[in-house]
Amino acid sequence: MGMDISTRCFTALAILLSLTHAQESDVFDRVSHGYADSAGVKIHYASLGQGDPIIMIHGFPDFWYTWRDQMAALSANYQVIAIDQRGYNKSDKPKGMDSYALDLLVSDVAAVINSIGKDKAIICGHDWGGMVAWQFAMTKPEMTEKLIILNLPHPRGLARELATNPEQQKNSAYARRFQQEGAHKDLTAEGLTFYVKDPKAKAHYVEAFKRSDFEAMLHYYKKNYPREPYQLPEGDVVKVKCPVLMIHGLKDTALLSDGSNNTWDWLEKDLTLVTVPGAEHWVQQDASDLVTRSMKMWLGR
Repeated sequence: MGMDISTRCFTALAILLSLTHAQESDVFDRVSHGYADSAGVKIHYASLGQGDPIIMIHGFPDFWYTWRDQMAALSANYQVIAIDQRGYNKSDKPKGMDSYALDLLVSDVAAVINSIGKDKAIICGHDWGGMVAWQFAMTKPEMTEKLIILNLPHPRGLARELATNPEQQKNSAYARRFQQEGAHKDLTAEGLTFYVKDPKAKAHYVEAFKRSDFEAMLHYYKKNYPREPYQLPEGDVVKVKCPVLMIHGLKDTALLSDGSNNTWDWLEKDLTLVTVPGAEHWVQQDASDLVTRSMKMWLGR
């Protein structure tokens, strides 16, 4: 026996509201979790959606949840996988500075791609995740479909600015402090959430940072960040072979926008540069809607 029209309307409305709620509810409760084995180091990741994979790599201090808005939007067409880098949240925290060498961080990303049964992915990174993403694209071009970088100049651009730009040298003083012995003892889970504006998100961050290893976080700087005396980049250029999207919040005081100049000299294909005047370092949160729309448009070309 068929439903009357009022029942059918109510049922349709309930389904619509359910779908809307699913789309709007926090991805923290919607993602599935997995682990990849990277030469014995367990790398945690959160996954949402189906389709071609996008691997998202956070920076300092952060964890996979920094990509929550982008995951919610892009998961309609892609499998979006946000990792916890080693030392952070639910990933392993191996001891020793050498455990955080850039080539090992690149291998962690490759392990995640392999663990989901894929041989390549769109690679997206912010801050230290951006450094890993650049290096991944240069050393593993066969695994890099496209590259998205947020607020992290090409490594040669950063090295050039550190060698020639007094303003960048001054603004990198924080990295010098992080490279000092025992600097991690000054960090706290609550203090590291200084940039998180949403109270609900901040609670997730405090929980994640309490699970993290502060000394490991600073090993990224001790092992990989250029030290004084700064030198101009040398050696042959290994050009990135895939299309690149760069998004940069212009109010970033840690990584100045001048570092983006001449990026095109180090690429084989096209570069799209989006600058966001009102956004600071965490552009994916400061200008979430613009960043998400830029990604969707660029990926859908």
